[in-house]
Amino acid sequence: MMELQKYDLIKERFAIFATFQKHTKYMASKIIYTLTDEAPFLATFSFLPVVENFAKTAGIEFETRDISLASRILSQFPEVQGDNKVADDLAILGELVLAPDANIIKLPNISASIPQIKEAVAELQKQGYAIPNYPDEIHSDEDKEVRAKYDKVKGSAVNPVLREGNSDRRAPKAVKNYAKKNPHSMGAWSANSMSHVSTMQAGDFAHNELSYTMPEEGTIQIEFHNAAGEIKVLKPHFKIQQDEIIDAAYMNKKALIQFLKEQIAEAKSQGTLFSLHMKATMMKVSDPVIFGYAVEVFFADVFAKYGDLLNSVGVNINNGFNDLLSKLDHLTAEQKNAVLVEIEAAYNNNPSLAMVNSDLGITNLHFPNDVIIDASMPAMIRNSGRMWDKDGKAQDTKAVIPDSSYAGVYDTVINYCKKNGAFDPTKMGSVPNVGLMAQKAEEYGSHDKTFIIAESGVVKVIDNQGNEIFSNTVDAGDIWRMCQTKDAPIRDWVKLAVNRARLSDTPAIFWLDKQRAHDAELIKKVELYLKEYDTTGLDIRIMSLEDATQFSCERISQGLDTISVTGNVLRDYLTDLFPILEVGTSAKMLSIVPLMNGGGLFETGAGGSAPKHVQQFLEENYLRWDSLGEFLALAASFEHFSQVHNNPKANVLAKTLDEATGKFLDDDKSPSRKVGGIDNRGSHFYLTLYWAQALAAQTDDIDLAGKFAPIAKGLTENEAAIVAELASVQGKSVDIQGYYNPNRTLTAEAMRPSATMNALLSTLN
Repeated sequence: MMELQKYDLIKERFAIFATFQKHTKYMASKIIYTLTDEAPFLATFSFLPVVENFAKTAGIEFETRDISLASRILSQFPEVQGDNKVADDLAILGELVLAPDANIIKLPNISASIPQIKEAVAELQKQGYAIPNYPDEIHSDEDKEVRAKYDKVKGSAVNPVLREGNSDRRAPKAVKNYAKKNPHSMGAWSANSMSHVSTMQAGDFAHNELSYTMPEEGTIQIEFHNAAGEIKVLKPHFKIQQDEIIDAAYMNKKALIQFLKEQIAEAKSQGTLFSLHMKATMMKVSDPVIFGYAVEVFFADVFAKYGDLLNSVGVNINNGFNDLLSKLDHLTAEQKNAVLVEIEAAYNNNPSLAMVNSDLGITNLHFPNDVIIDASMPAMIRNSGRMWDKDGKAQDTKAVIPDSSYAGVYDTVINYCKKNGAFDPTKMGSVPNVGLMAQKAEEYGSHDKTFIIAESGVVKVIDNQGNEIFSNTVDAGDIWRMCQTKDAPIRDWVKLAVNRARLSDTPAIFWLDKQRAHDAELIKKVELYLKEYDTTGLDIRIMSLEDATQFSCERISQGLDTISVTGNVLRDYLTDLFPILEVGTSAKMLSIVPLMNGGGLFETGAGGSAPKHVQQFLEENYLRWDSLGEFLALAASFEHFSQVHNNPKANVLAKTLDEATGKFLDDDKSPSRKVGGIDNRGSHFYLTLYWAQALAAQTDDIDLAGKFAPIAKGLTENEAAIVAELASVQGKSVDIQGYYNPNRTLTAEAMRPSATMNALLSTLN
């Protein structure tokens, strides 16, 4: 067995080496810029031409790779595309991130829910792509194969592939300074606020978790044993590395249903809004099912009376309550009216639901991808702990977070605000993050090791010697999941935390709870690997989530910074929570992923309200997307390129871009929300103007100064003309022939309406 494993390892290393050789031509002097979705996709057609023209003066080329949802879907069906096959750019990037000179700028992409996949498929089919529908039910091997292909693009499909390194995320000094000078709104808090977090006290993933560190390399298998003694292999033998942490946990359906019933009743008696906060996009297997259970409990009488009828027309509540509403037209008029009457009764008898859109009647339970916890909870906290009711009024809210793994973080922040009042953005410190995420660390509830249990029995994890590692007794409807966390990323994570603490002279807190099984295993490793570094003079601690949250809140209120060192999911949550409180958005964070083989991945921030931005753009030819994240990531990318390729000109581009970004913020040239102001294209013009001026004025590289002097002069002299050209298109509808897969020629024309600016850019060489 060991000889076979050694042979497999040799083959794997040879394949990686071959990949490096295959893609050397891409990496030698190029930066990869990703094409993604929605507003960031549109903004790219305005900003990237600027970047390409500026970069070529330093001998740097850019190459695009398309990881949009549409491209990811099409790449799974090459057999129906004839000669115009769409490459699997995500797979290619997954190879390139292993290269030591990788340099990739990654924009926000859709973490697709099933409804979004269906919408994208329908659009692509209308455009002439003969791809199959997403199969809601499996009736054949073909359905199974098609479903498997769509599952590859579902949820957080992109990030685990690209993140071959851990995360270093923080608010740049220029952004913090701007936020202090121009504070965003923060709702006042009252000690009498009834808003609170409710989470499970038993039966959830956190309380049922088991964890184990593998003593040696080998394989493990996941099996299900039913009451009759029959064994079904859920996941056949797969590789596990030595010192890798593996977990097993399950959500008990009965406990979850009881918990949801209690929270609905309590919200009704309290007079608070009922609001469910999940991560149904990232945890694409587990959380839609939990979401569906919540819909079923809230509308229990509807399903009790008409469940069979609704099943007959294909209602899938895992896709949200809107899936039920959208299929009522398949019923007779009489049947539809009867169901609607029962729905109205459910609304009247239950607590008020938090609303996503009060005007359109879209509730918190309509779509699983509408209320994503890492964005929705910070927004609620900023708004005095309130969400919106059906009349569009802010109301105290019961935030229901079923699994208790991370709920304590939000509960602690809310209680802190009740006691101390709202945070003051003009005085706040910062909570940068060092996040463990490399090599798919802590990928919970989203992959091929998460299962919905069909019948009562036992799930077992067995090693290649037949030894039982884990055993969980489960019931029908339970959700069982396993995750893996390799040792090398943990070592790298600890190193990155020590380096950040040293460089910034800031306390670094490992957010780990010794009472949780997985964290207990991590703590052993953290304590061991910290001994490998000189930590003299550093303040490095391990604290429970609640204690770390309290400690960080106290420090930021005093204007002090505290590095949060966290696992993958908590990294995702905190890098929205604290930035939204500190600077008003998570899109203005500097997000660097130092890849473990030496390359760099530079992320540009969260997608946020990008869909609303696209809607406004189509209606008014006005894009309010803020590209500040792109500016910050690009500067870091140039700096990294300069170091790797010994290219001083790239460093000049980085320094002057940072200078331009600071002036951009000081002059308040970010996009405004309404027609008549500066939109995304206008903000790109001013960034271009300031960058050209900085390059022309710098003295580190006389050659670059000479090249940019004419364009700086031209942009300065033609400012009024360019602004007028950009403004002339506002207020009119625009057609780019698609949402998920727009026509690129039309998109480019719409996003570059200034002939004067375009002509000036073309003069660079």
